Amino acid sequence: MKDILVLVFSNLKHDARVTRQVNFLRKEHRVTVVCFDAEDTEGVTFIRVKQTKLTPFRKALMAVSLLTRQYNAAYKLFHDYGYLLESLKSKRFDLVVANDIDTLPLAFQVKGDGKVIFDAHEYAPRHFENNRIWKTFFQPFYIHLCKKYIPQVAGMLTVGKGLANEYEKNFGVKPVIITNATRYHDVIPAQVKPDTIRLIHHGIANPSRRLELMVEMMDHLDERFTLDMMLMTSDFASGQTKAFIENLKANAAKNPRIKILPPVKSHAVVTTIQPYDIGVFLLPPVNFNYENTLPNKLFDFIQARLGVAIGPTPEMASIVNQYTIGVVSEEFTPMSLAKKLNALTAEQVAAFKTNAGVAAKELNAERNEQIFNQLVREVLSH
Repeated sequence: MKDILVLVFSNLKHDARVTRQVNFLRKEHRVTVVCFDAEDTEGVTFIRVKQTKLTPFRKALMAVSLLTRQYNAAYKLFHDYGYLLESLKSKRFDLVVANDIDTLPLAFQVKGDGKVIFDAHEYAPRHFENNRIWKTFFQPFYIHLCKKYIPQVAGMLTVGKGLANEYEKNFGVKPVIITNATRYHDVIPAQVKPDTIRLIHHGIANPSRRLELMVEMMDHLDERFTLDMMLMTSDFASGQTKAFIENLKANAAKNPRIKILPPVKSHAVVTTIQPYDIGVFLLPPVNFNYENTLPNKLFDFIQARLGVAIGPTPEMASIVNQYTIGVVSEEFTPMSLAKKLNALTAEQVAAFKTNAGVAAKELNAERNEQIFNQLVREVLSH
């Protein structure tokens, strides 16, 4: 049994990937987790930290630091967790699992003689490349972090092939792929009613995800279809994001077949969406990560035994087509996806839901756990 530190700057109540990671590790090791918040978990020590509040003054200092390439200073302003160093350094960890690029500097400060595994959930240097301000200030910063730390890690993970290939091409390390699949759920598909086909979308609400396209899609769908959107917003959402959500709600309210619902905790998503018929996700590839996304929600749809309706995002489309579990639109437009959905019969939707049962047995966290544990064993043995 080893001592393992998991670092993540998120709330684990809504972070399914890292929660699974912690559950994999705690079966065989003593685990300490640094995060914003989490459900108490047997065998796990949580160190809860407050998200750094970016005041206008702090933002101005960060901007200057980033533009002048004073990256250590910028990091301390962005992630003000220096007070953790003394307590973490006083403990001995055999392994540190650093989630997302922002935790890597902290990981190397506290690892001591331990090893570091880096879970790159996204491709950090192109995360919000569609945003000019982000590209100007943060892209060089994240390229710097990747160049400095990735060559030093003992193991690396990411969520899909496109991201893994990009990391290998630019930084010389090929990550192991651990998808965002949730655990296997032994559930029965809900029966499809011919006169009511229930669509569901769940996830984070922010402007770049273009959620308004799914709202607009409902104007092109026949009367059989309803859409529920279960949306989560950050406590630190910007004014722009809050305005976007209010506008989205106002537009959705114009259509009686659309409902905006509050989010549920990540462990309850599959059972909450199981009564629906089709999970829907239309995400234009406005940046590299969106173009290569393979998100939690796809695997949630599968485990809930839903059909799937998506845009032509390559890795998602590959799974949908391989298992014949849904439809893929020709374009990333509301009309294009609506055309595919309108053509469906209740029998076809029922077949998608049945086929999802086959996919669920192959695309699940239990399979990923074997891959993850193998990497951990290899890193710890060297």
